[in-house]
Amino acid sequence: MHPAFTCGFRSQGLGLLRLQRRPRGRGGSHGGQAAMGPTPWGQRHGVAPGSSRDGHRGSNRRKRHAGGYSGAEPGWVGGMRPPAPLPGGPQPRTGGPTAAPRRCLGSHGGAAASVAMAAAALTSRGSMAAAGLLWLAVALGPGLAAPRYRPDWASLDARPLPAWFDQAKVGVFVHWGVFSVPAWGSEWFWWHWQGEHRADYERFVQRRYPPDTAYTDFAPRFTAHDFQPREWAQLFQRAGARYVVLTTKHHEGFTNWGSPVSWNWNSLDTGPHRDLVGELGQALRESNIRYGLYHSLLEWFNPLYLADKESGFKTQNFVLKKTMPELYDLVLKYKPDLIWSDGDWEAPESYWNSTSFLAWLYNDSPIKDTVVVNDRWCNNCSCHHGGYYNCADKYKPGTLPAHKWEMCSSVDKLSWGYRSNMNIAELMDEASIIEELVQTVSFGGNYLLNVGPTKEGVIVPIFQERLLALGRWLDTNGEAIYESKPWRVQMENSTDTVWYTSKGPVVYAIFLIWPRGNVLELSSPTPSPATQVSMLGFAGTLKWQKSPGKGLVITLPYMLPSPLPPQSGWTVKLEGVK
Repeated sequence: MHPAFTCGFRSQGLGLLRLQRRPRGRGGSHGGQAAMGPTPWGQRHGVAPGSSRDGHRGSNRRKRHAGGYSGAEPGWVGGMRPPAPLPGGPQPRTGGPTAAPRRCLGSHGGAAASVAMAAAALTSRGSMAAAGLLWLAVALGPGLAAPRYRPDWASLDARPLPAWFDQAKVGVFVHWGVFSVPAWGSEWFWWHWQGEHRADYERFVQRRYPPDTAYTDFAPRFTAHDFQPREWAQLFQRAGARYVVLTTKHHEGFTNWGSPVSWNWNSLDTGPHRDLVGELGQALRESNIRYGLYHSLLEWFNPLYLADKESGFKTQNFVLKKTMPELYDLVLKYKPDLIWSDGDWEAPESYWNSTSFLAWLYNDSPIKDTVVVNDRWCNNCSCHHGGYYNCADKYKPGTLPAHKWEMCSSVDKLSWGYRSNMNIAELMDEASIIEELVQTVSFGGNYLLNVGPTKEGVIVPIFQERLLALGRWLDTNGEAIYESKPWRVQMENSTDTVWYTSKGPVVYAIFLIWPRGNVLELSSPTPSPATQVSMLGFAGTLKWQKSPGKGLVITLPYMLPSPLPPQSGWTVKLEGVK
């Protein structure tokens, strides 16, 4: 490779991603590539697929397990040898401080010369020229100016959060993958079965599947036959979601797009034979919904990861050859609005190279000005570093945090993935969902509500009903949710059934239980002669009077008795209060 070409990539910290992809056929064909080496990737005892292709051409003569691998050399990635460690990008630890990135052609001002030299070198290289120049344009185009963020937490944590995320407030989470095939227990099925060897999971497989069944055998049954991305987008829009987060790869390692480093363990090569990530992204953007991509850093049974783990994370083969190439590929291919990282808890940042990736993401990526990330980037990052904080699944701070945060919750209280044996008592009802939303937004958070589709790509009717109920509530009360800010008081001191949000001088009091006698007492707002009170969804103003102590007493509209359960949550709008 011409030195100017190599230097152009290194100066951007991109790593040497694939320059050219060989033709891909349906049904797992990769243009006649054959894997090398004796290492079995698709063994029948829980060893994960998900490594790479090699660079040999010729007929594919080895047996290919459905959804798995029968042979691949871990040292080959995406059809070429793995790149050397790159300054500013994914690189192995050296035991000491990272060396300062070398300058290419003297300075960033020499980048144009690098492009010219690379173009001259590649012009004579025929089939590689067009693809190589395209990658150069992506890598160098936005990065000619000096980087604004360093690859350290002090610098990265200082980046302002793009405003759209705080304004959005409501999102939908979608957990979908090979775990949707057994559809039992949870999305951690593989780990509970063959990592922990839990007896209930072993009995389930013995009773439902043939002897010697491996987890990889589930992949062809992950068909997505009924997946209609535009119908999903319409449902999420009616649910009031302003953003949607899809699992691109869970801890099982199966990718819902054609990952160039997950040969035959991705949704193009087996199962659906479709780019699920791309199809949903197109449908969401047609509906003006922001798109987030969930990505697990670790993979439970990937041999590269297990070898790094065995070394005490002193080696980084898995990071360099699997995790980081996939993250760069997702960003460059789909340009997400949000990256929801997970699978971080076993290793430190020095192993994951998270800060190097985030510095590139913030400085030079095509989404550098709009992308939002969470806090799951290393084993001590949660609630400390990153963009906004998740802290933990279903996190509830109890008080107003100083940092932007998000609560992720699930309609199915026992699982994030679809379970065929769930029952109604294990699902959140409409009142519980609205209560979580209101409390979260009052404390300044975003609410991300999860549903798990079936292996065919169906969001079952009970999940649809819950989402649509949330959407109906937001149709009336969304003014108090979207683009709101926490007020000086988040909840009434005497009860946890009245919560506050605000927009500028306007205060919203959301009460979850209809008061007796149709009289609502609020002690926190201080009224003035100019105070006006109205109720979202009702025309006109409401009568109020100053409370004998402090606050005000509001006379609510008369509600006719109904045999149906009352809705949950109503909002009074307070203008001219302090």
